[in-house]
Amino acid sequence: MKKILLVEDDPFLIDIYTSKLEKECFSVKISESGEDCLKKINQEKPDLILLDILLPKIDGWEILKKIKSDKKLKNIKIIILSNLYQKEDIEKGLSLGADKYLIKANYDPKEVIEEIKKILNKK
Repeated sequence: MKKILLVEDDPFLIDIYTSKLEKECFSVKISESGEDCLKKINQEKPDLILLDILLPKIDGWEILKKIKSDKKLKNIKIIILSNLYQKEDIEKGLSLGADKYLIKANYDPKEVIEEIKKILNKK
């Protein structure tokens, strides 16, 4: 069973994505802050991180930088799922090492799960 770490601070989105991902047979852990995310990644390395950018204390940009600069963690797949939709934000996310950048308003949960499956099936 593939492990997904959902890094999101919106309780409504946490509920939606957790139930949808579990229905697709993913194991889901949740982090509601950047600090918690970094702790959980080191405790139990996920196969993929679904990462919001706007988070309390440590934002998604900082999390992305820390993961990609750590040789034990850098191969974790990361999909940014954010409301930040400027071209510069998307380019920044991809240049920092995200595998995909999805804008929340443009993707429903089913489409996000399809993107997760595509990335996890890449070798």
